[in-house]
Parts: sequence; C-alpha cells; structure tokens
Amino acid sequence: MADALISVLLEQLASLTYELIKGQVTLVLDVEKDVAEFINNLRAIQAVLEDAEKRQVKEAVVRDWLDKLKDVSYKMDNVVDEWNTEILKQQVEKQENEGENALVNKRKVRFSIPSPCKCFGFGQVSRVIVNRAIALKIKELNSRLTSIAEERTRYHFQSTTTSGIEQPERPKSSSLVDVSNIFGREDEKETLISMLLGKSSGKEGRGPLVIPIIGMGGIGKTTLAQLAYNNEHVKAHFQKRKWVCVSDPFDGIKIAKTIIDKNDTPTSDELEDFMQSVSKSVGGKRFLLVLDDMWTEDDTKWEPLRLALMSGAEGSRILVTTRNESVARMMGATTQIIHLEKLNDQHCFSLFYHLAFLNREKDKSDLFEVIGKEIVEKCKGSPLAAKTLGSLMWNKKTTKEWCDVLESEIWDLEEVEKKIFHLLLLSYYDLGSEIKRCLIFCACFPQDYEFDKNTLIEMWMSQNYLNSKKNKERRTIGQNYFDNLVTRSFFQDFKLDVKGNIETCKMHDIVHEFVKFLARNESLIIEADGANRSTELSIDKVCHLSLVSVETVEGRISVPISFHKCTNLRTLTTYNSEITTMGGDLVLQLKCLRTLNLSDSEVDELPKEIGELLHLRYIDLSHNNSLEELPDAMCNLFNLETLHIEYCESLTKLPKAMGKLINLKHLYVAECDELKYLPKGIGRIRGLRILDRYTVVCGGGGDDDDNEILRLGDLAIFDQLQGKIVIRDLGEVIDASEAQKAQLEKKKHLLDLVLDFGGGEEERRRKSDVEVLNALQPHQNLEYLGISDYEGTTVSPKWLMSLHHLRFLTLMSCMNCECLPPLGRLQSLEVLRIEGMRVEKVGIEFLGIEETQTSPVTAFPKLEKLSFLTVGWKEWEGVRGCMEEDCQVAIMPHLSDLHIESASLKQLPDFLQNRPHLNLTWSRRDWLIFELNKWIASLISSPEVASEQRNMQSRDRAGGKCF
Repeated sequence: MADALISVLLEQLASLTYELIKGQVTLVLDVEKDVAEFINNLRAIQAVLEDAEKRQVKEAVVRDWLDKLKDVSYKMDNVVDEWNTEILKQQVEKQENEGENALVNKRKVRFSIPSPCKCFGFGQVSRVIVNRAIALKIKELNSRLTSIAEERTRYHFQSTTTSGIEQPERPKSSSLVDVSNIFGREDEKETLISMLLGKSSGKEGRGPLVIPIIGMGGIGKTTLAQLAYNNEHVKAHFQKRKWVCVSDPFDGIKIAKTIIDKNDTPTSDELEDFMQSVSKSVGGKRFLLVLDDMWTEDDTKWEPLRLALMSGAEGSRILVTTRNESVARMMGATTQIIHLEKLNDQHCFSLFYHLAFLNREKDKSDLFEVIGKEIVEKCKGSPLAAKTLGSLMWNKKTTKEWCDVLESEIWDLEEVEKKIFHLLLLSYYDLGSEIKRCLIFCACFPQDYEFDKNTLIEMWMSQNYLNSKKNKERRTIGQNYFDNLVTRSFFQDFKLDVKGNIETCKMHDIVHEFVKFLARNESLIIEADGANRSTELSIDKVCHLSLVSVETVEGRISVPISFHKCTNLRTLTTYNSEITTMGGDLVLQLKCLRTLNLSDSEVDELPKEIGELLHLRYIDLSHNNSLEELPDAMCNLFNLETLHIEYCESLTKLPKAMGKLINLKHLYVAECDELKYLPKGIGRIRGLRILDRYTVVCGGGGDDDDNEILRLGDLAIFDQLQGKIVIRDLGEVIDASEAQKAQLEKKKHLLDLVLDFGGGEEERRRKSDVEVLNALQPHQNLEYLGISDYEGTTVSPKWLMSLHHLRFLTLMSCMNCECLPPLGRLQSLEVLRIEGMRVEKVGIEFLGIEETQTSPVTAFPKLEKLSFLTVGWKEWEGVRGCMEEDCQVAIMPHLSDLHIESASLKQLPDFLQNRPHLNLTWSRRDWLIFELNKWIASLISSPEVASEQRNMQSRDRAGGKCF
C-alpha cells in the first residue's frame, strides 16, 4: 500500500517541480532544493518497499517504520494538494473577474468604489505568504523523511532489484482425499461430475472443454476437484487422468512432465520437444487433466500447452481451480463454470464438530456444543476456517479455553493466522500496489455492508487512488480495479442492474476481517450502542473512520462525536446515524478530510466552516430529509469532485456560486422534488461527467430569476456527460428550438436517457411534445431510452431507428398514442417495456415489416424480454404464413420472457404459438379473459370437440403462468 502512495506522490512532486522551475515560488526559501531531496529519498525507499510490506506482517518494528513513512507521505500529499488548490483559486478568481466585467458591460452601474485589495496588490502579497507556509512545511517534512530513509538501513531490507526476496510458500496438493472429512458440496459435486461426463455442446470450439472452479482461498475448490477426480464413474469414463498442482509461477515443462508417459520423456530441455511429447501422450485418448491452483493470466504461457492438448479425443476435459475468473476466461472457459460459494451453517458446523469433538465423550460434547455453534459463526461459511478452528478446539479441554477463543478476534488466533491468513495473503500479494490500497480502503465499511459499486469508485477517486494514465478516465480505471477484485473473489453477493452490470456487492466476512487486519493502523469502525453513548476519540493515526449506530430495543442510537487528536482523518463516514448537525469546531479539526459521508442521517444544516476543508473531494448528504439548503461556503471547495444530495426531499435550492466548484465531476440531485431548478453558475463546470436529473424550467419571476436559472438549452455546455440522465418536465417546453439547443446528439458518452414529458398544458402539448421529442435527438451510442407522460399521438421520433446500439426501451404513460412505432427494426433491442398506453390493436407495423414481405427479414432479432402493461388491448395481429417452413420472416427468435397485464387479448399471434421455452406470465385477470375468449372461440368453431379442447387448453398455455 505504501508503494502505491509513494508512486502517486512522486508523480505529484514531479508536477510541483515543473511549476517551481517556471519560477512561481523560487524566491520563497529554497523550496526547489527541498523538493528534489524529498524525491530522491522517496525513490531510495521505494526500492525496498516490497520487502518491507511483506515483513511488516510479522515484524512490529518494520510496521512502525512503514507507519512513519506513510504519515510523512500523507502530509506531503496534503502539502502538494494545498499548492494545487492555490492554482485552482487563481483560476476561479480569473473566471469571476471576467464574469464581473461582463456584467458591468451589460448592466447600468450606479457607482463604483475601487477595491483596496486590487489597488495595492494585496492578492499577490497573500499568495506569497501562503507559498512561504507551504515551503516551510516541505522543508520540515523533508527533514523527517531523511531520518526515515537513513533508518531503513537498520532493517537490512532487500531491494526489488535484488533477487532472493522471500516469496510466500504456496500450498501443494494431490488428488488424494479423505471423504470422511467432507461435509456438504453434494449439489456442486453432482453438477461437476455431470459436466465432466456430459457431451460437449459444440459451442466451446475444438479441443478439450475447460471447466473452472472459481472461489476465494479456503472455500474448498481443491476438495471439490478431488471428489470429482476420484469418482468411480469419472475414473471409468476417461482413458487418462492426471493431477497437476500448478501454483505460481506457471511452468509449462513441469506440467508436461506430469502428463507425459515415462517412456516418452524427451532428452532435451526444449519446450518444443516437451509439447510434442504431450501431444503424442494424449493423442486419440479421452483424458481428464486437473490443473489445481492456477494463477497466471498470461495466455502466451498457456497457449503452447493448450495446442498440445488438442490432440486428445472428443470428450476430454481440463478441470481448473482458480481464485481468478480472468484465468478461466484466458483458458477459454465459456458457460461451464462453477462459482463456489460458502458452506451453509449446518455443513459448516458438521465439519467443525467432526474435528473438534473427535473421540470426545458425549456428555462433554454436549457441554461445549453451544459454545461451538457460536465459534462456528466466526467461520462465515469457510470450510478452511471451520477445519482450522475445529482442529484448534480439539486440544481445548475447559469451557474457559473455549470461551477465550469465542471472545477473541479471529486473527488473534495463531492457528488461523498461519493457515487462513496465509492463503488470503497469496491473493493479496497477487494484486498490483494500486489495487491493494483500493482493497484495504474497504476496511472502513461495516461487516456485511452492501456497498454500491459506483459509490466505491468515487470514494477511491476522492482518495486519489485512481491515477490517470495515458489520458484514461479515472472512473474507467476504477471500474478496472473493481473488476480485478471481483475476478479474484474478494467481493460476492452481487446484485445486477437491468443491463446485467454489477450494481452492489458485499465482502465475505473473513475477507473483511482480513482487510481490517491489514488496515488496523489506518481504518477504524466505532459502533455506538446503549453502552457507549459518550464515545470520545483521540486517535492520531487513524485515516479512515466509520461511525455505526446499532439498532437497540429503544431504537437507533445517535453517535456523539468528539475529536481530540483525530486530525489526520481523510475519511469520515456514518451509518444509520441520527446526527442532526456537525459543529463548526468539529469541522475545523478535520482539515485533512477528503471523503465525508453523512448519508441517511438527520442533518438539517451544515456549518459554514465546511468551506475550509480544502482537501475535500467527496460529500454524500443523500437521504437527509431535513436538509433545506447548502451553505454558500461550500462553493469554496475547489477540489470537490462528487456531491450526492439525492433524496433530500426538503432541499429547495443550491448556492448561486456553484460555478466555483470547477473540479466537480459528479452531481446527484435525483428525487429532490423541492429543488425546482439548477443555478446558472453550474454551467461553468464544463468537466461535469454525471448529472442524474435535469429539471426543465420555462418562465421565471423576472430578469434576475431568469439569469440565475439553468435552461434546457444550457445542457449543450455539458458535452462530457456520461452514464444516465433524467430530463424532467419537458411538457413545459413550448419552443422546440430550445430543445434543439441542448445538442444531445453530441453527447456520445451518455448511454442512458429518460425523457419525462410531465408539466405544461395538455391541449397545447399534443403538438409541442412531438416537436420537442424530434428535437431531442440523442447520440447513436445510446443504450437505454425511456419516454414517459408523452401527449403526442405517435411516439416515433425521426431519429429512433438510428439508435443502432439501443438495448433497452421503455414507453410509459403515453396515453394518446394510437399505434406503436416499428420497433422490430431496432437491431440491438433486448428488453422492451410498454406501459400505460391505450393501444387496442398491435399490428404488423409494430414488427417493422411489410404486409407482403418477399425478402428474408428478422423482426426484433435480439429481443429477449417483452412486457405489455396496457389498457384496452384486444388484438395482437399475426403474420400470415409465418408458421410455414418457407416463410421469409423470423420474429423474436430469442424471446424468452413475455409479460402481459391489463389487457383483454383474445389470442396470441401465430408467431408466438407453440414455443415450449417461452416464459409467459399474465395477471390473473388477463389470463382468465384470455382463456375465456379461447373457450368461446372453440365453442363457435367446433362444438363437438369443445370439451377436449378445454382440457388441453387448461394444461397447455404455451408455458404460461399467472400471478
């Protein structure tokens, strides 16, 4: 972690040196020399950090040395930030001066008194004083770092350029397994054996099928592979079986030696000869190769062995165990993947009980069983933890010894540290230094906390963990880091959004405990309950502090905050708190703060002192229903990048000077219903990336109001918007030219767009809504489009068919629409939802095909899910002859889910008949109407067979279900 911190700091200091060379502060002390010495010391220390960070786990003196190094580095990071903030202030002052001059030229001025500050150059004097203070801090920190650099020689660290740095030993495995020590995993075993013995689907391509078992360290991947490998049916099925413990580094020749028959071992050490021997050894044989504990993601190392194994017979399998999903993808795994999850409580206790009570008398077992169940809760479903603690407790003979283990932190137990800690360290060391500190930051979340992916990335950003490389967006870098941790099984319990992307996730409790252990000197979680209402903190080393209110019988407990020496905080987060205010004195003690999260609290006011937290980059005030306004002083936070105020239902306005927040990238204002407009000044923030809601305002309370309100056309300013935006109250727009000014077609990074046509006069809107919708043409990169409360008679804007990447479309409450647009022509559409429309008949125009189609065409080629929640829908027209073999029309070939509600359909169209895999769901009312119409039709057409048809219809409704 220190390595990543120092790498970032070196980049920042290099930038600072460039500014110094330009002569901006060379007259203030000898700061240029101090910066150069500081850089040299950092580089010397950086060379030994890899060894130091590995030794700190067991050596307290090394840990203390690293703590001092990080303390100096954090302080220098703050000093550089102060310098950069001074530059930002100058930029803001320049913008304000330009704005004032423009305003003077525009308006009639009564009188003007010159500012004494400008007359006498006070601003320049002030800057010299600030620069002198910065220079003094650099000088003092340089002196401290020099001492730390000299101190490193005591510990005889090995340089990264020196070979021989001790690597953690990786456990070895064999195919042998003691079945009596295994509990659970029956379902997973049956699934795996089925994959091994089953026929290939043909989708995997040529060569043996790769089946990966993926999961965190100690979850039981190797054990599951052993169970399948030794299964009698598996033994009989394969002509050749081989087990290889791969570990790291990947050695292709070593693996080859295991596979090759003894008589075919080559005499040379050339890779080519070994691969040829592998090909000969498996040639024409159905083989099973287990590659246990695979780590490498380098396809150049795997490729020679993969090619050699392609000579095996059809039905050959390669079973891989790995912690990293990227390894599985590199090896060519597709759908046949087993993600191994934690054991259930019953199996976890059975495993623990089997080892802890081995050969113990029954009455003694009963005595310890209650305590044992509580101890097993520490395992959190980890088989390795259950085995480790079970073996540990076998030697404990008294209830006091058992209670001591129960009351201990899991990492305080020597056996746990040796086994579980070691396994997780392997995964940790496999991460890059930048990703390591992103992982360790997660120690500030409470246990079992469900955190939002995007929020986590924004928090990493606020801590300056995501360095921009080659002009790459920092959010993209954060997404890559997050994906890296996901593939290595550090996160679990994923919830996906409509696009199938991870939205939220959790950490396994043991991983969380491990991360807390690594961050024990920097992160702290304080829980407040009835027993510690008067919690006071005086912790000078803590960088990341979380305050958690615990639910009690009396209700939530408010966490009282009192800080004495906790002045190095970079993160302050509250969870479930009832904090109503933050005093100005408290805020002034948090001068190093970069991340402040007061979401879901009862905050009704922020002190003006918050404007003095110049390092602050992230503020979350969401779900504070009592907050009515933000202090003007917040506009002095020139480094602020993220502001969450969504779901602040009482918030009525934002400060007029919001334009001073020139670094703001993410502004979340969704569901702030009392916030009627955004101030005009926000238009100066041209680097804004996220703006989740934009309320349209037409008309105002006079010229002054008009000048302070952001209009629809002002959206053109934000050409870097990305993600999702909801544009509300479009019904207020009278002139379509105002919508044209928004220039949505130029926002190529905006992927999700919701157009809400609420507001305005209904009669006028029938025409204006059509014109406005046509004017709001988005970029063709758009993936999600929602249109709601639209009053036009047709919802078919001229640009709709140009959205070649559109995957999701929602049309909601478009009550005047008489027919549906030709949506079948949208080639990428996967999910379509139509709700609250009065369309009585859906014809073939919906499919986007001609009535007499002569050339081959596919309507809705990628559509998977279709929902109709309409009023008065009676007929869904089919296509004549589409059931015939020579039909030129294919319709919804991939449709798997059809949902119908609030309709009066008589029958489904012919192209949806006899689809056994279609999941058809109805509301109960609609199903009854549908069945009744079919029954009446059968009576009219064929009375003599009506009884039989009714029986058949009740059993077969095209796979349909009602609810």
